[in-house]
Amino acid sequence: MKRFCSALAIAAALLATSLPAEDQSSPKAFIDGTGPGWQDLTFDDFVPVNGEADTWSAKGDVIHCTGQPVGVTRSKEPVTNFELVAQWRHLKSGGNSGIFVWAAEEALKGLPKGKLPPGGIEVQILDHGFKENYERTSGKKADWFTTNGDVFAVGKSTMKPFEPISPNGKRSFPRKELSKGAGQWNHYYIRAINGELRLWVNGEEVSGGTNCEPATGYLCLESEGAPVEFKNIRLRKLP
Repeated sequence: MKRFCSALAIAAALLATSLPAEDQSSPKAFIDGTGPGWQDLTFDDFVPVNGEADTWSAKGDVIHCTGQPVGVTRSKEPVTNFELVAQWRHLKSGGNSGIFVWAAEEALKGLPKGKLPPGGIEVQILDHGFKENYERTSGKKADWFTTNGDVFAVGKSTMKPFEPISPNGKRSFPRKELSKGAGQWNHYYIRAINGELRLWVNGEEVSGGTNCEPATGYLCLESEGAPVEFKNIRLRKLP
């Protein structure tokens, strides 16, 4: 019996050493946006809506945003069903930005400088320092938002958020805290089909919602007060 147990232990050890170690460099369920149907979205694929001439610029393959004034740049064409991948990073602690999905033309038309679209579904891009600054300056607990990938309807748009849900019932809070801090690149994968939106942060699904209205419109990158950068934005339109 002892010999049998020893043989099992040796076999298990050999099997463990023969298996490849888990690749920690790639997040789980990582989708890089390559393959049939995927297209790159570069600086030239976006149209400034209400910023200054220097609010958005291209630095090599990186889309750079100064954060001033508050506003958006939009995709040239509206989309309905799609998949989107994007990498982003805040350049300062406490930065705020986002990706607007399904922003209707009427929410963008005539939008003044300093304003965000009053419609669409926002996939928030918020640095961890924002929470710290909010609690320090307001003296209140930051329980109505997170810094790990909230998804919520803006203005006249509507959405039924996935759980967990914010105290006001409007935001889908992420199930895990996966966002990296200022200066580090984060990876978002967004899948939006038939009015349902799901967000993966750094390889894991965390938040989203269904019954989105409208469920077609423009993609927008958000300028909201602090410098932020985007790269490797790729889109695949779906039926």
